[in-house]
Amino acid sequence: MTSASPQYPWLVADIGGTHARFALVRGEDGIPTDMRSFKCRDFASPQTAALAYLSQVAAPGAPAPAPRRVALALATPIDGDSVCMTNSDWCVSRADMARALGADEVLLLNDFEALALALPQLAAAPDETAVQWMTAARPDRSLPMAVIGPGTGLGVAGCVPAGRDWIALAAEGGHVTAAAADDFEGQLLRVIRIDHPHVSAERMLSGSGLPLLHRAVCIVRGTPCDEDLEPADITRRAFDEGDKDCLATLDSFCAMLGGFAGNVALTLGARGGLFVAGGVAQKLGTYLARSRFRERFEAKGRFESYLATIATGIVIAPHPALHGAVRHLAQAAPVDTDR
Repeated sequence: MTSASPQYPWLVADIGGTHARFALVRGEDGIPTDMRSFKCRDFASPQTAALAYLSQVAAPGAPAPAPRRVALALATPIDGDSVCMTNSDWCVSRADMARALGADEVLLLNDFEALALALPQLAAAPDETAVQWMTAARPDRSLPMAVIGPGTGLGVAGCVPAGRDWIALAAEGGHVTAAAADDFEGQLLRVIRIDHPHVSAERMLSGSGLPLLHRAVCIVRGTPCDEDLEPADITRRAFDEGDKDCLATLDSFCAMLGGFAGNVALTLGARGGLFVAGGVAQKLGTYLARSRFRERFEAKGRFESYLATIATGIVIAPHPALHGAVRHLAQAAPVDTDR
């Protein structure tokens, strides 16, 4: 009996509550190609979405590619061989996916676990092509790194070097208790606790939490509040109209996110770098870089000097979780198909 060598193509996917993004790896270079994005609501299951993707990328007149190995990065906690998505009706089963695609192996991992495995590649990218750096300091791939991601929720993960590979630390750090660093933030928390006895960091520091934070800002400032604002409305009013309450909301958001990021860096010992991913961070872009994020990241008393040396940056590379899923497959031993 001999062990089978890794076979290609590999199929990788980044599946959230709204979109499923697929790509193929066709050879040992490990580069994901032929990326396509699908709306989850348009398909009954992840298998049908994957089959539709493979049909789209087939060469004219040729059969659809048949992936030998598959890795799915999912925006939900991974517990066992089958999981149901947090923010969609899809349930994902390794056995069902392998059977539908004829794959030898299907791996499941959390989407932020995949993001963490992409950090070594992001850290090695030329300046500003993959990460918009907030500091003169640059990441150190020989040390632990961390990623946070304000999107629909607030993701957290870490990455620890282990010889030539890296180990991802999947976490649920977005659900830690939110902390105030000054009197104004303390007032914000008191307002939010009226309806939410436990105020997690995610409750305020996410796309879904931005309207709640805006409402609290208006109440504390004593100004009328438009209850129907979406996150995009808040950023538009702040940037395009100079709305003072919306600007105050974004200022508080960035400052508190910086304090949270500093807590993550201290907790994980992420001296190699702290990366900010997710759609909210990308939309804020240069505003986040100019904000009080970095000031509050370092504002940890006796550990200011510890944090001052840690690089922080905003991930701008498209679909980094797909690259992390590729690394997950590369680091996993391929299944023995001779058994």
